[in-house]
Formats: sequence, structure tokens, C-alpha cells
Amino acid sequence: MNLEALIYILVGSFLGLILRLYIRNHYRQKISNKIDSSSIVNILASFFLGILLAIEPKNINLFLLFYVGFLGCLSTFSSFIYQLFNLIKDGRYLSSLVYYIKVITLSFLFFCLGNIFILIFKS
Repeated sequence: MNLEALIYILVGSFLGLILRLYIRNHYRQKISNKIDSSSIVNILASFFLGILLAIEPKNINLFLLFYVGFLGCLSTFSSFIYQLFNLIKDGRYLSSLVYYIKVITLSFLFFCLGNIFILIFKS
């Protein structure tokens, strides 16, 4: 990996981290029907991924900036797993199942929305 590619990844990572921290700090309370800030971040990252895949960037540096750097630091899969683990550990099996289905479903839905949004404007 060359230095230029590394710089693109670092810039994207910095931007993704800033957005994730902003969302986490400004949306500490649960938003509508127990969607927490880490779920919002994951759903937003899925939306951006749908957009990115629809754009199909040909430039490898843009791919590294947005896909590897920005989305890599923005999404918080480990937080999702940690929250799921805590629900199961506390014996809240139904809540863990609902949480899992809700986050996966919303993430997939927003991925599709991001993809469709760009495809509509592309044509």
C-alpha cells in the first residue's frame, strides 16, 4: 500500500470517527422505540454504503476514502454485538431478538434506500 492510499484511508477514518462521535454525544438518549445512537450509526452507515455502491466509484482512492476509511470508522458493529450480548446475558431473550431483527432490518432497508436514491438520480 502506498502513502497516498494510506492518507485517503486516514482522512476517511477521521471523518467517520467525527460523525460517529457527534451522533453518539448528541443522541445519548434513546430515540423513538429504543433505537440507540450506535444503531443509528449502523443504519446511517448502511445508507451511505448503498449510496457508495450505486455510485460505483472507479477511482481507487475514493473507494479507500469512503468505503475503507469513512464507513470503516463510522459503523460500530462491535457495539451492536456488545448490546446484543448484554441483552442475552441479562436474560432478555425476546428483547434481544427484537433488537437484532430491528437493527438488521432497518440497516438493510436504509442500504436499499441509499442505493435506490442514487440509481434514480443517475438515470
